Amino acid sequence: MLFDGVLLGRASGSMGGVTASHNRGGQYLRGRAVPTNPNTSFQQTVRSAMAQLSARWVDTLTAVQRLAWDTYAASVFLPNPLGDPVNVGGIGMYIRSNVPRIQFGIGALPLVDDAPTVFDLGAFTAPGITSITASTKVAVLTFTDTDDWVGEDEAAMLVWDSDSKNPSINYFKGPYKPSGTLLGDSVTPLTSPQNVTLIHQPVAGNRTFLKVRVTRADGRLSAIFRDYRNAI
Repeated sequence: MLFDGVLLGRASGSMGGVTASHNRGGQYLRGRAVPTNPNTSFQQTVRSAMAQLSARWVDTLTAVQRLAWDTYAASVFLPNPLGDPVNVGGIGMYIRSNVPRIQFGIGALPLVDDAPTVFDLGAFTAPGITSITASTKVAVLTFTDTDDWVGEDEAAMLVWDSDSKNPSINYFKGPYKPSGTLLGDSVTPLTSPQNVTLIHQPVAGNRTFLKVRVTRADGRLSAIFRDYRNAI
């Protein structure tokens, strides 16, 4: 368990039978639930990708490349569960940047072995969800088509979706499954809006959550954007 402050002013994780978490109302404690491990094909893909990248870090990357990823990680901190910035190390950044490229399985997104030389996560303008149609499983996304990734080869907006949720639910952390990509193109950049066909089956009147990230050609992977729309 990770905590900060007097008597759990901020806490995250489990100790014994108690788990600390938080929501919009603030910090709270609950009984610890033992997670299930369904070992789905999507989970297997991510685990296989992490193993592949760990081996590639040792067997394929040069010492110079590994040092460059260490430098990037030391310059671009990521938040821990309490929101504090931490250095996840070069291999952590390398795996973080490349797992989605394997997960989506698209040839236009090759692995990136050379670390980014721009020390940020590659911010992008938050997209919007115009509609989600249950009968077609299509989500219509709007985005800022002047963002850098749109006109950049080997860059993409990556979209994951949730299964159908009760419309009273306003926040959903996961799990999500990869549903589609909007690929950057230096010759014919995308224009907004674009359609993404979802993996899960939306239910009319229920809520579907989307998770969106942008991966840049140099390997930078953005923070997560989440939003939802009631299916029609």
